Amino acid sequence: MTTHLTTHILDAATGAPAAGVSVVLAAASGDAVVAETPGAIIAHGRTDADGRLALGPERLDAGDYTLTFLTREYFAERGIPSFYPFVTVTFTVEVTGDGTSPHYHVPLLLSPFAYSTYRGS
Repeated sequence: MTTHLTTHILDAATGAPAAGVSVVLAAASGDAVVAETPGAIIAHGRTDADGRLALGPERLDAGDYTLTFLTREYFAERGIPSFYPFVTVTFTVEVTGDGTSPHYHVPLLLSPFAYSTYRGS
């Protein structure tokens, strides 16, 4: 099975992949993330040794979703103080008229006091 969504996390402070980061994929609605509502979590997992993770079903419906990266755990396990306890990225999945949708890749460049993300390929 091919997943519709992947992520890759690079620890910018070390220049190495961020292995073992917990990530949660959830549905979102408008301004409010629905992750607090039971059943809104779609998938979760931990990045592998290369900082990569495939999440979710083979296909996501059109709509808004969040990826939450549990960064406090990652840095705490390494004895590194950090500013962001978690990073949440909200994005939109679009489905074309023929019912298809491209693969979504959401990378995260992470350090203890900063992060950035972009739509990858």
